[in-house]
Amino acid sequence: MASYYYLISSLPSLRTDAPMPMTYPAFLEQCRASVSADVYKVLEQLTLSSDKGPLLKEWGTWYTRMQRELNKRRREKLGKPFDRTVEADQSTRDMIEVVMNAPDPLAAEKIMLDAQFNYLDSLVAMHYFDDHVLYGYAVKLKLLERRDVFKKEKGSAEFERLFDGVKQQIMSI
Repeated sequence: MASYYYLISSLPSLRTDAPMPMTYPAFLEQCRASVSADVYKVLEQLTLSSDKGPLLKEWGTWYTRMQRELNKRRREKLGKPFDRTVEADQSTRDMIEVVMNAPDPLAAEKIMLDAQFNYLDSLVAMHYFDDHVLYGYAVKLKLLERRDVFKKEKGSAEFERLFDGVKQQIMSI
């Protein structure tokens, strides 16, 4: 197993309530000289549902189950059937329950992001300078990238635009 003493110790801390300290491409650039070609390829192709590699298999399984449980609950709330069997553990179901009762979609996303960071922290526990830590950091960066897609101002502007369109259609009837 590779050791990345300098690389990992030089990475800035990641927090759910703080801006991204670096972009994913900047992270990849930092990794380029310190990791093998195989590890770099995994990092380059990493998505939130990746499940190949140390830590990623456990993460991918948990993330898929969390997404399925969330989809199931959303469909139930809409009164629609859900075909798949969901195998989420009780703590994940409890977290999804809190998410479903969040006051708004942004608050729900923040709850999920905190839970995802906590789960990644549990997977990285007892690892310090190895692939587990590196992949955990990479997934957290991907989560923060996803978080930054949700901008309240942009969302409000898009809602207003869509709502204005609906109002115009109603007025033309």
